[in-house]
Amino acid sequence: MALPITAAAAGETAAGFIAGVDFSHVALYESLGKVYRDGGQKQDPFKVLKDHGITCVRLRLFTSSAEQARQKPYDSINNLDYTLPVAVRVKQAGLRFMLDFHYSDSWADPGKQGKPAAWKDLSFEQLEQRMYEYSRDCIAAFKKAGALPDYVQVGNEITPGMVWPDGQVGGRFETPTQWAQLGRLMKAAIRGIKEAAGDRAPAIIVHIDRGGDWGTTKWFFDNLRKQEVEFDIIGESYYPFWHGTLDNLRTCLNNAVERYGKPVMVVETGFPWIEKDANGKTLKPIVGIAPGKEGQVTFVEELAKVVKGVPGGKGLGVCWWAAEFQPMPGTNLGGFDGRSFFDFEGNALPVLDAFGRLARP
Repeated sequence: MALPITAAAAGETAAGFIAGVDFSHVALYESLGKVYRDGGQKQDPFKVLKDHGITCVRLRLFTSSAEQARQKPYDSINNLDYTLPVAVRVKQAGLRFMLDFHYSDSWADPGKQGKPAAWKDLSFEQLEQRMYEYSRDCIAAFKKAGALPDYVQVGNEITPGMVWPDGQVGGRFETPTQWAQLGRLMKAAIRGIKEAAGDRAPAIIVHIDRGGDWGTTKWFFDNLRKQEVEFDIIGESYYPFWHGTLDNLRTCLNNAVERYGKPVMVVETGFPWIEKDANGKTLKPIVGIAPGKEGQVTFVEELAKVVKGVPGGKGLGVCWWAAEFQPMPGTNLGGFDGRSFFDFEGNALPVLDAFGRLARP
């Protein structure tokens, strides 16, 4: 049975196609002396986004302490103290804001969903209360600063659950008790978000990493539906070098809309603008598209056809991951500096215009 469309999700459907970028490390890059250029001129990076038609910025949020952030900036800096002023810049630039709660001191993804160090000794009931209080207090801080999110992800790529082991699912944790605990943690977080936001509640996104995998998507959301977690948007990661073909993505998104009645969004994606790897070897085509500046544009156009083709206009948009990345010597960026919206010298790439065009009627 399809779930009803909430007012928040219906409102986002009417708001137009979302052309979003994850820009979480932009302030870190700026602190390291990196600059962003448009037309050869140094510019405020948020102005560059706005000028090219980007409509939304996504920022991740870690639970890390000041000391953790100081010791490992790339892996831990995205705490509230860091993220709040960046969110203010997003809003001041006239862009919408998507907040990505990780509920971890560092990266949370399918391979790791580490419980915050400060929460490790809590009982489950205490953890449930902490999820509520932390989510509430963070949203209250953004609201007070004039940067209330328009969208909030309750967890990041939570296919295997989150806040391990209490909210872990799948494998040896595939039990009714574990699913019930994950549901309770998510409902506590959502309750805190909505309480702090008041009458301007953001649209709630549940994000997994299986954009090309309908079987796992169905498994996850069928189980989540049993927990009666109320949310607005199904978010999927889709990286063409990991997650299958564009046809796989089309099948997954279309089936999700038909089965759950929820709008869908690709909240993480990427494609290389570089043509050769660090060893000078030419990169092979990905989903039939040759890497390079032109290929990056072509990928955006083909991806948009899939998302915009979701029945009923329920393909809400696309968010590009690591759009701000530039080389960071001594740090393994996983190749994402070669999938950015800026080249290695910080110059805006053609993909910015292509991506901005997605949001135009």
